Amino acid sequence: MRKTHNKHHFGPSKIPILLQHYSLYLSICTIFTSTQAFDYGDALSKSLLYFEAQRSGRIPYNQRVTWRHHSGLTDGLEQGVDLVGGYYDAGDHVKFGLPMAFTVTMLSWGAIEYWQQIADAGELEQTMEAIKWGTDYFIKAHTSPNVLWAEVGDGDTDHYCWQRPEDMTTSRRAFKIDDNNPGSDLAGETAAAMAAASILFRKTNPHYSHLLLHHAQQLFEFGDKYRGNYDASVGVVKSYYASVSGYMDELLWAAMWLYKATDNEQYFEYIISKAHTFGGIGWSISEFSWDVKYAGLQILASKFLIEEKHKKHSDILEQYRSKAEFYICSCLNKNYNGSNVERTPGGLLYVRKWNNMQYVSNAAFLLTVYSDFLQNTNHKLKCHDGIIDHEEILSFAKSQVHYILGSNPMNMSYLVGYGPRYPKRVHHRGASIVSYKENKGFIGCAQGYDNWYSKEIPNPNVLVGALVGGPDLEDNFEDQRYNYMQTEACTYNTAPLVAVFAKLLHIENQKLINDCNSLLVASL
Repeated sequence: MRKTHNKHHFGPSKIPILLQHYSLYLSICTIFTSTQAFDYGDALSKSLLYFEAQRSGRIPYNQRVTWRHHSGLTDGLEQGVDLVGGYYDAGDHVKFGLPMAFTVTMLSWGAIEYWQQIADAGELEQTMEAIKWGTDYFIKAHTSPNVLWAEVGDGDTDHYCWQRPEDMTTSRRAFKIDDNNPGSDLAGETAAAMAAASILFRKTNPHYSHLLLHHAQQLFEFGDKYRGNYDASVGVVKSYYASVSGYMDELLWAAMWLYKATDNEQYFEYIISKAHTFGGIGWSISEFSWDVKYAGLQILASKFLIEEKHKKHSDILEQYRSKAEFYICSCLNKNYNGSNVERTPGGLLYVRKWNNMQYVSNAAFLLTVYSDFLQNTNHKLKCHDGIIDHEEILSFAKSQVHYILGSNPMNMSYLVGYGPRYPKRVHHRGASIVSYKENKGFIGCAQGYDNWYSKEIPNPNVLVGALVGGPDLEDNFEDQRYNYMQTEACTYNTAPLVAVFAKLLHIENQKLINDCNSLLVASL
């Protein structure tokens, strides 16, 4: 037999075989990618677009939501201050300080927790812009150490009209809190928002970060020195964003974020010394919202237990953790009888009939953050009804996200613009009327009601990324403009989801890479 000549003694070439395997690998991985049940990347991108739709003030050149234009350009003029900018909270045109600040706090917290995941998704710049649009306004609104402008516009007169923001004819009167008219809850939440945002801008814009921190510290000192509920000073807000929980949770919340931003022990001592008197370790809460901050505070305080420098306060911190875990267990339906969050037949957490989705998105965020904490510390959750690991907590958070994105009895995505079926008649003035860019003709107060509000047709502008109020206790949803309890969206509904979408996308991508690598190895 003639020996085959092999110049380099490498044996027969395997390149064609490797190419075949690599081609198969790519094909299988492409199929895996295209068959993912939920596109978290798409949901993430769309959720950030919503904040551009809610912008007040002068719209920038790089605005992606093109049906919006400049509005509220004289805000504050009547009072001699510049209050142009900020966000409209929902489907009307009042700028409410408390929910706006909470929106920015949650966007910032999410970006702090999941900075890398948001960056990997290519959405870090958009997230930072969404945060800065809010903090730029807070800088304007905090005109002196003990003065913070709390609201622009009046809910009663605003609700009388159905107009595009570009056509506003309603009152733009501004309302403030000061040392004679305190508002510790509003000052505290705004301080929390600016402190949290200062952490994010520390590397990329240190001057701006320092400015935010300066304002945050002044606001906290103001809120703590002159104590009182802001709705007692700004009476017009009572029908819309009354501070039912009071101001103590916001002062603890602000101290928490200032401690995280400065590492100054005086803020940590505040969290510890006021833990009992301000309800930090007294309240067992099963909701987290623009009004009630205790659960978020308790989860953040729980994380201090793993730090050596805080060991001497472990008794107080353990009590904070106990309350945090009450919240988590109540969401998981693992508390003792009567202490769990109600659920719809389809599995959605249900707290209230008016804008229930805000509680769902906040819960999904807190559950995700606490799941990560347990995983990183190799701990498990102890509930009344058993021991829960971090995977079960994350799995439930995902179930809430999946319900939002369409896995529900209505087969409806409650994130507008996502998926094949979503609300088409969102209760939103700007979205429901022809775009100012298309028709610059003035649309009057009553004209909007007559020609647009009462029409059965879908909104001419899609409010992409808005998370609407959602279904009732029986999973029913009526997509009608007048059904504001279910079809109105708010900035603080979507804000917590930005980070959750980024986290779930990261998990999905890692799983995909691992699965594809396993297939490649097996095929070789």
